[in-house]
Amino acid sequence: MNFRDLRINGQRLKSTIEELAQIGGTPGGGMHRLALTDADQKARDLFVRWLGEIHLEITIDEMGNIFGRKPGEKVDLPMVLSGSHLDTQPFGGRFDGILGVTGALEALRVMRENRMETRRTVTIVNWTDEEGTRFSPAMLGSGVWAGRFDRDWAYSRQDVQGKKFGEELERIGYRGRAPARKWPVHAYFEYHIEQGPVLERIGKRIGAPKGILGIRWYDVWVEGKANQAGPTPMDARNDALVAAAEMVLRVNELPGKMGGNMVATVGEIQNSPNSRNIIPDRVRFTVDIRSWDDNLKKEGAEELEKEFAAISKRRGCPVRMELIWDIRHTVFDPSLVRRVEKTARELGYSDHSMVSGAGHDAAYVNEVGPTAMIFVPSIGGRSHVEVENTSWEDCEAGANVLFHCLLQSANE
Repeated sequence: MNFRDLRINGQRLKSTIEELAQIGGTPGGGMHRLALTDADQKARDLFVRWLGEIHLEITIDEMGNIFGRKPGEKVDLPMVLSGSHLDTQPFGGRFDGILGVTGALEALRVMRENRMETRRTVTIVNWTDEEGTRFSPAMLGSGVWAGRFDRDWAYSRQDVQGKKFGEELERIGYRGRAPARKWPVHAYFEYHIEQGPVLERIGKRIGAPKGILGIRWYDVWVEGKANQAGPTPMDARNDALVAAAEMVLRVNELPGKMGGNMVATVGEIQNSPNSRNIIPDRVRFTVDIRSWDDNLKKEGAEELEKEFAAISKRRGCPVRMELIWDIRHTVFDPSLVRRVEKTARELGYSDHSMVSGAGHDAAYVNEVGPTAMIFVPSIGGRSHVEVENTSWEDCEAGANVLFHCLLQSANE
């Protein structure tokens, strides 16, 4: 058989994604499956079952990362790795992360069906807590595996209810025994929806990112003085929410002020005591700054610190900024990026060179071995929301590119 003519089973890929979407599905057609919740456990159980059905060697490490290995003829050679994540944003979409896991699974199913042997071992992975929504920072599973985070520090991370990562990992039964420790990787491919509007706008089917923007996350706390809303004059208030609101506007204005290629977002706010007739005394909010220019990202954060301090002094509301996460921009392996582009063209798909604005586990795997990503269009450029969508034809196309990139790399 000429393996170059093989393609993945698009209908089976669709069915796999739709079955996963029933676990944590929302009325709006999206997904609500936060890391280490009961829904995440059920999705993991289903994934492990699928790995067993194609007779992969299954390993779960101490961070809950799940690996399924198809041994190669030369098991001592660095392996080829592919995957993404099954956890989602709150009321997020069906494709973010999930497409990368199911696409790699479909590729391995085709290899199994056709009794394909490869020189190198091919391994699929589901990384734990990529989103960083429940336990921050993002990409904890791949970060510990790659040596960027300490395991016990990761275990100590808490959600807004005070529940610890390590305890929740144990509770759902996915604290494995294998060390969360990197090993030699010959090539890592992560298949993903674009999460932006570029590919759809220019009419291209496959995106080949040259890298990922650098990201910096802060948690910000503002302290005020609670009091009754009616009797307290406006000039006698230390309103934490008003001070925080000014700070949020400064975040929104930051990219324009810095005059560079940058985005800045406040995506989460907690207000206390959150009562309609009490002046707020405590506010916590998040800041997300992203740029390809790491120096610009750092300078932007320093500018915010100055502006927040000025607002704090004027409003009489002390402010504290805590750096939660800082990752430099990622440059992918040029030869693997070219492989994605060349493979797309050989399969008859249009391609486009671009940069990823979203964070991915690929950023940490890139520090271990050569890495590339494969993007397909997001309809309307929407992601991290219930209406997130990608056509099934594009899902199949990207999975075909992934399949053939894995084959080529595994036989080197």
